[in-house]
Amino acid sequence: MSKRLLGKFLERIVTRGRIEVAFADGDTAAFGTPAPGFPDIAIRLTDAKVPRDILLDPRLGAAEAFMDGRLRIERGDVMQLVELLRANAPWDRGGSIGGPSRLRRLRNRIGFAREAVNNAIGARRNVAHHYDIGNDFYRLMLDAEHMQYSCAYWPRDDMSLAEAQEAKLAHIAAKLAIEPGQRVLDIGCGWGGMAIFLAQRAGVSVHGITLSEEQLALARERAEAAEVADKVSFELVDYRDLPGRDTRYDRIVSVGMFEHVGRPQFETFFRCCANLMKPDGVMLLHTIGRIGTPGTTDAFTRKYIFPGGYIPALSETLAASEKYRLIASDIEMLRLHYAHTLRAWYANCLAHREAILAMHDERFFRMWTFYLAGATAAFEHGGMCNYQIQFTRSRHALPITRGYIEASEASLLES
Repeated sequence: MSKRLLGKFLERIVTRGRIEVAFADGDTAAFGTPAPGFPDIAIRLTDAKVPRDILLDPRLGAAEAFMDGRLRIERGDVMQLVELLRANAPWDRGGSIGGPSRLRRLRNRIGFAREAVNNAIGARRNVAHHYDIGNDFYRLMLDAEHMQYSCAYWPRDDMSLAEAQEAKLAHIAAKLAIEPGQRVLDIGCGWGGMAIFLAQRAGVSVHGITLSEEQLALARERAEAAEVADKVSFELVDYRDLPGRDTRYDRIVSVGMFEHVGRPQFETFFRCCANLMKPDGVMLLHTIGRIGTPGTTDAFTRKYIFPGGYIPALSETLAASEKYRLIASDIEMLRLHYAHTLRAWYANCLAHREAILAMHDERFFRMWTFYLAGATAAFEHGGMCNYQIQFTRSRHALPITRGYIEASEASLLES
């Protein structure tokens, strides 16, 4: 029964491109029609329970079957498999549009209620789950120059990953309108790339905070190597603990951290930021976001990748920030930039497969590549994007036209 239902599911989903499926009982079936730009895939299901597991939760079921070697890809790779499935039903496919169904609204309400409250203890545990898997692993996947584990910025398609990440740092720094001598708070500082860049190029002092002990140790080491340890300090502390110190910052930057805040904590996050900014301060929030309405975190991501994480819609992000008189002075959507970034990380993982296997194991490698493939498809065909939101507390804090951004960006890249 589950085999037949899976066949109907694939017949409905795959119309362009082709997938051949070899079932555990020896039967084979093919779905779709070859089409330019769409992958041609062949998979083998090694036991009779795989179709049922996929039907119960397509993303989690397929991921775990792939991780355990029960779903084997015999032609193509996992990036192409996920691309085939998502490309046949892109989020922006056009057509007539109505309101969300009753079932969709109910499912979202249940999902919102189920999202865990991201308290301080849970936040540190969740961050450690993802970021403390080893600095050596992340060195293999990320750009060596800045170690940026967030969406790069690609003004040109022919840029290297390192060039695109440096362009991202300059793009963000320019939106902060940084001036020499200012004090900057970096919430979720990662391995220190942003803080080091700002100290070197903009002549500011930076206080970077993280909840990852692995990141903290390497960030301090990298600041020493870059000879900016006198301008940059890193600390293992929760952002919620900072307002009590009565320190105020000229600029606040947060890149790739808001996704870990958790929906119930959005207002807390913005209240803390508003109280940490000087009256003429500027903040830049760079986050993965949803193109459409609020949604829920899928079971695979929640279980294996980002426990406690939540990808926000722009509407709920702004609704939370507005309550604390933060002015959204500039908003930019990066539509395909993360897809380019994820494909570069995926290529790095494939290139360093043997080294990653030596650090972890085959199941981890399959899990991680499935995560990168799924994320790429979400940015190319699904409802994911990146938002850069500039906040101020005063309408007079910045020039009234956007020309300063481009001019500052060019200067930062030349210095």
